[in-house]
Amino acid sequence: MNPAIDSILTAERTVKGVPVSSKKKVLEYLGSFIAEHIPESSADDIYERLWSRERMGSTGIGEGIGIPHCRLKQCNKTFGVLLQLDEPIDFDAIDSQPVDLVFALLVPEEATDEHLKTLSMLAQKLSLADYRDALRGSNDSQDLYLKATS
Repeated sequence: MNPAIDSILTAERTVKGVPVSSKKKVLEYLGSFIAEHIPESSADDIYERLWSRERMGSTGIGEGIGIPHCRLKQCNKTFGVLLQLDEPIDFDAIDSQPVDLVFALLVPEEATDEHLKTLSMLAQKLSLADYRDALRGSNDSQDLYLKATS
């Protein structure tokens, strides 16, 4: 069974209007943000894991979407963070388009199958133009969360 977005995302982890200027800044923001929500984790460790994954190939999937992801020992279940950036940034996406919607995904170290199913579900959902347009038309973080999970 494929996971649903509302099983990995919370309103507290959905943020509209993130002021970052580069992929590196997004990943640093995510490291700090996620470390506040996962006990025993470190912002530097999360950033390094996300950056290491990006070096293998961009997680910019096209259409202004980035899905940075990694495994994290301190993560006991799949954990999502949705950001809508103030301004689109270069993310080395496969279509060379700047990214303004970032859905970060962290999974437990041993969750290989779950990780792939969740990434697939996110990619499918975010490939829908109506869904992306709804997210981009959000009024605030709460509205973004409600649209993301509907």
